[in-house]
Amino acid sequence: MTYREILKQYWGYDDFRGVQREIIESIGAGRDTLGLMPTGGGKSITFQVPTLAKEGLCIVVTPLIALMKDQVANLRSRGIKAAAIYSGMKSADIVTALENCIFGNYKFLYISPERIESELFLKKIRRVNVALITIDEAHCISQWGHDFRPAYRRIIQLREIFPGIPVLALTATATAAVVKDIQQQLGFPKENCYSMSFGRKNLVYVVRRTENKIQELLHILSRVQGSAIVYTQNRKKTKEVCALLLSHGVTAEYYHAGLDPEDKDAKEDAWRNGRARVMVSTNAFGMGIDKSDVRLVVHMDLPSSIEAYFQEAGRAGRDGNTAYAVALFSRADRQTVARRLADNYPPQQFIRDIYDEICYYYSMALGDGLNCTYEFSLGDFCKEYHRPALQTDSALRILARMGYIEYVEEREYSSRVRFVVGKDAFFRFKGLPAEYEVLINALLRNYSGLFSDTVFIDERYLSRITKLTRHRMYEIFVSLSNMGLVQYAPSKKCPVITFSRHRVLGSELRFSPEVYDERKAIFADRLKSVIDYVSAEDKCRSVALLEYFGEKGSGKCGRCDVCAAGNAYEKSALPQKGRDALMQLLADGDVHSIQELSLPGVTDAELKALLRRMCDDEEIRIADGKIVSNIN
Repeated sequence: MTYREILKQYWGYDDFRGVQREIIESIGAGRDTLGLMPTGGGKSITFQVPTLAKEGLCIVVTPLIALMKDQVANLRSRGIKAAAIYSGMKSADIVTALENCIFGNYKFLYISPERIESELFLKKIRRVNVALITIDEAHCISQWGHDFRPAYRRIIQLREIFPGIPVLALTATATAAVVKDIQQQLGFPKENCYSMSFGRKNLVYVVRRTENKIQELLHILSRVQGSAIVYTQNRKKTKEVCALLLSHGVTAEYYHAGLDPEDKDAKEDAWRNGRARVMVSTNAFGMGIDKSDVRLVVHMDLPSSIEAYFQEAGRAGRDGNTAYAVALFSRADRQTVARRLADNYPPQQFIRDIYDEICYYYSMALGDGLNCTYEFSLGDFCKEYHRPALQTDSALRILARMGYIEYVEEREYSSRVRFVVGKDAFFRFKGLPAEYEVLINALLRNYSGLFSDTVFIDERYLSRITKLTRHRMYEIFVSLSNMGLVQYAPSKKCPVITFSRHRVLGSELRFSPEVYDERKAIFADRLKSVIDYVSAEDKCRSVALLEYFGEKGSGKCGRCDVCAAGNAYEKSALPQKGRDALMQLLADGDVHSIQELSLPGVTDAELKALLRRMCDDEEIRIADGKIVSNIN
């Protein structure tokens, strides 16, 4: 079948859109290809169609478990065999998935980049007939990207295992420098990039200046109907904002990376199905979430990069209907954003001290430690050594980039169970409640070796087959443990530190420019770009965002707050004397604060529109709330 026939048969579309066809034909010809496509641009079509047109399987590398699950379910609903391997799966299920890919004529295997470290995966995947390797969120491989993930650097191992197999890299956010670096890191023999316009005509970008963000959020929610996402910068604030919305009669849930998987699933389900109108979240929510009718995305706190803002804002209006992306901006935000530079790039001496203290924490002698792995509690460490948590976390990340340690923020450990008493003694124990018997029987049917070894169990699976909640199972396991019948270690998530080199003195650490100085400078530039974006009042928001990504010549959107103010000016028929009075005030050549301006018969809205038009006409210029005439 032709690519177009495959598209019609499985997806029902008559033709491709944007650069989908060009990317598909490039991959079909065996060329490594980079696709730049905005959120909602149909990235999945670009690797699914060419895979179905040839023999073999496509490996899809993505950090998004939600996307894996959604796309596997979607493919299976279309009669296409697909599998995913992600954290929390039982070893037996992982083996089954890999065996299916070897023998079962599967077409797609979704994996996380960390999976490439697994010896089991590397051993099994060599036997799979691979036709294509796809890298989603490809900007994560670039140290100059806004979301660099060291695990992405291991993807090159797939190229070594499957030489000659084409690679498709996909991203929705990348500057020119990142585009070049992605292709270099993935070993493209020559640059080959296709890009769609990042413009979203249905998405209205708005910046609201306010000193009361909750009040403004409530006002916005009263004016814009439909599903919404509200982004905050930390976990504590998600809960606080959610509680305030609930107190004002707005149905809401909160979400962050620290929640248990079942809590995440329940909250996501409530939001997806309309039981909660608003999801208040850190940036942990949204990637891979395929809800097309989000009408509103609000940033309570400014993100640390335009890339992050553009990606998060782009989750609104994926159905093509009008939607709004609103950034709330207060006077305090300048200082708040500026502090992130020090939090993310603490002084080098601080990083050296943290390295020494980590070694003391684990009683690590000089010359020891290579490949030693330890569970790590950031809270306990910071309490013991009186260190600030944010800067300490950043120091560990920098040490990981320098190659001295590996720092995994959250490694999930499954629950473990062992029957303490012998089999005969266990079965002679009478009088257990019915729920206990149900759980014990489920364990015995699904796990072997319980009487001789500690066995890892999947509580989500057990909950599904026993109809017991995770919490109730925990209570039963604790009770059985107190009776002396079982040993039970509940599941947990905790950071892990692995020493990648023998221990040295902190004074001997080497800070290469590309790991510290250059990245710090890039981060500072990103922070400045965010402040420049929300501060500007003389350029269409859509134009400003597109120009950041190198897309020139796009027309004004006509609907953002900047354009709307200009439209208001057009309609206001503001008298010429207003302009004359303003120019007379500025005739002294001094710099004046906008707050000084007060023109008779001119409202604040009309004045704002007048200033914007005069900036457009280059009669005046405004910077940091100061205004000066350009006319000598």
